[in-house]
Amino acid sequence: MPSFDIVNQVDQQEVDNAVNNTVKEIATRYDFRGSRTEVEFLKKEKRIHVVTEDSMKLKAVKEMLTANFIKRKLSHKSLEFKDEQGTSHGGLKMDVVLKEGIDRDSAKQLIGVIKESKLKVQGAIHDDKVRVTGKSIDDLQKAMALLRAEPLKIPIQFENMKS
Repeated sequence: MPSFDIVNQVDQQEVDNAVNNTVKEIATRYDFRGSRTEVEFLKKEKRIHVVTEDSMKLKAVKEMLTANFIKRKLSHKSLEFKDEQGTSHGGLKMDVVLKEGIDRDSAKQLIGVIKESKLKVQGAIHDDKVRVTGKSIDDLQKAMALLRAEPLKIPIQFENMKS
C-alpha cells in the first residue's frame, strides 16, 4: 500500500551556514561596530545562543537570523525565540531553539486536515512523524498538495514515499 511520511527536520549544515552569514553581517554593519555581539550555534543542543549589548541590537540580530534562514531555504518557523535575559555585564542574552519533529498537537492538526479533505487516505502518528497511507499515489499527491497549502505552525517535509 503506497505511503509517505510527514516530518519536520532542519538541516544542521544549513543552520550553521545561516549563523555564519549572520556573524559576517554583524561584523560589517556600522551599528554593531565596537559592540560586543556574539552569535553561536550549539549543534549538540540544537540551539543558537545570542549575546549583545541592548534590545535594539538583539532585535536586529533576530531579523538577520530570520533573513539568513530564508536565504538558505530554511523555514523561519523552525526558530523558537526564547525570552531575553540580562547578563552580569549589563547586556542581554537570548537562546533560539531549533524546533524539530512533529509534536502531538500538530500531528493531530495534520490528521484532521487530511480527514476533512475526504481524500481516500489515512494518517497515523508514529513518534515525531505522521505516516499517510492510501490506495493510489494520486491520492497521496493530492494530500501533499493540500498540506503544502495549509497554514501550519511548523514547517513540514515529505519523505519516504513508497509505492
